Amino acid sequence: MGQEQEAAILPPDLRARLGELALPTEDLAGADILLTGWGTSLVLDDRVLDGAPRLRALVHAGGSVRPVVTPAVWERGIVVSSAAGVNAGPVAEFAFAQISLAAKKALGAAASHRAGRWPAFGDRQGADGRTVGVVGASRTGRRVISRLRAAEADYRVLLYDPYVSVAEATRWGAELVNIHSLCGNSSVVSLHAPELPETRHLLDAERLALIPDGGTVVNTARGSLVDTDALVEECASGRLDAFLDVTDPEPLPPGHPLFSLPNVFLTPHIAGSQGSEVRRLGAFAVDEVARLVRGEPLLGAVTREALSRMA
Repeated sequence: MGQEQEAAILPPDLRARLGELALPTEDLAGADILLTGWGTSLVLDDRVLDGAPRLRALVHAGGSVRPVVTPAVWERGIVVSSAAGVNAGPVAEFAFAQISLAAKKALGAAASHRAGRWPAFGDRQGADGRTVGVVGASRTGRRVISRLRAAEADYRVLLYDPYVSVAEATRWGAELVNIHSLCGNSSVVSLHAPELPETRHLLDAERLALIPDGGTVVNTARGSLVDTDALVEECASGRLDAFLDVTDPEPLPPGHPLFSLPNVFLTPHIAGSQGSEVRRLGAFAVDEVARLVRGEPLLGAVTREALSRMA
């Protein structure tokens, strides 16, 4: 992983514990377990793995392992673990906070306040704010649903995920619907799906147009899930608001229209673990190494099948 990331993910106490579990080495040829994280440029293809004949496990102290794993990893029987579940918590909290702000029409109220106009009661209402469409029952998506169901605001939660059954959605407290129904009936649409060919522009011009007037798009997943040009048109017209932690492209070029729209809140991909949260990624990874050493099942195990549907 990158040096800056390593210092935050593996502070001295975790490095010491890691050293008690296994003999650290930077020589991949002699490694049994590989620990990676944010900032890595390593890709485990056949060429790299030919130089790592002993490797039996990859532990990733970050979210997605897609940049690291290739089919060669599965073909050689290498076990894979990711701290994505740990990272999902902060993302869910960030998304829930933005959904709460969207329900209160905070962006429009703040813009009016800056312009010297105290918003009237009706100006603060906009869409009903209480029907939230969650796109993707990922680790993060399920956590968002849980927070919405526990909130005192009494949210109604719609869910779109082609891999989820009605029974599962009901158990989580959500109504399973198709993507068109979700967009047409949600005042807030929150995205938690992975970046896959079939999810590119999942919210295209047609589906964005279905969201009721005054609605909001919240994206803490991947920028490619939204047609940026179509979203710009909707937000520039004032019909929709947006909270975007990710964009397509990322970062946006200087002078992009989204920067100047008062009803768009942009953050630079900070929803995931930040500050003291980053250490939790390292702690989880070290615990996974301990489980490997003891021959126990991994809590963050990633399978080839599961990765095809993961971020």
